[in-house]
Amino acid sequence: MSSWQDSGKGSRVESILREIYQGILEGRHKEVQASVAAAIDAGIAPKQILDQSMVAAMAQVGHLFEIGEFYLPEMLVSARAMQTGLIILKPHLQEANIEYAGRVAIGTVKGDLHDIGKNLVMMMLEGAGFEIIDLGTDVPPEKFVAAVQAGGVDILALSALLSTTMPNMKATIDALKEAGLREKIKIMVGGAPITEAFSAQIGADGTAADASQAVTLAKSLMRS
Repeated sequence: MSSWQDSGKGSRVESILREIYQGILEGRHKEVQASVAAAIDAGIAPKQILDQSMVAAMAQVGHLFEIGEFYLPEMLVSARAMQTGLIILKPHLQEANIEYAGRVAIGTVKGDLHDIGKNLVMMMLEGAGFEIIDLGTDVPPEKFVAAVQAGGVDILALSALLSTTMPNMKATIDALKEAGLREKIKIMVGGAPITEAFSAQIGADGTAADASQAVTLAKSLMRS
């Protein structure tokens, strides 16, 4: 299944963009890297490469995951393929002063060293056009606060896999309140033990059950 649509079939530009799109869907990272380099050499605008190939492909990956045609391994492979291409594209996006969909600072809360879920959410968000600040794992509340104080962050994403570290999500939100920053930032939380009820209880702006839904939530928070 593919959602690729173009108007100039057969053109060199469309051919290269399609190669990137299809390479991401199929998780062929070396081909994605080569195709992105070819797209830049061909003079295709970085924003066009990002939107028509990468963002479109990752949106399709999310759709395939939601309807059960893709599973976590396929999503992860596609996200990694996208990232290999993005490594080449990023400097050109910066040179062109491309506006991102938003800036997200993300980290696993204090006491928790798990990062697979966090990393997948990061890759999916990057694939959706967000700029990511990776704060890592075992992140204390003050480090999240510092990320917001530094400015330019639209969304703070807190991850926890262990139920024992869930209270540190609330501790982080409380620290933001104490610093007078809570109203300046949107907060999304996620991880296996996190529920909608818990998210509401600690004062977060929302939670997502998986990386695909995290993208949907982040886009929604940017509009609110």
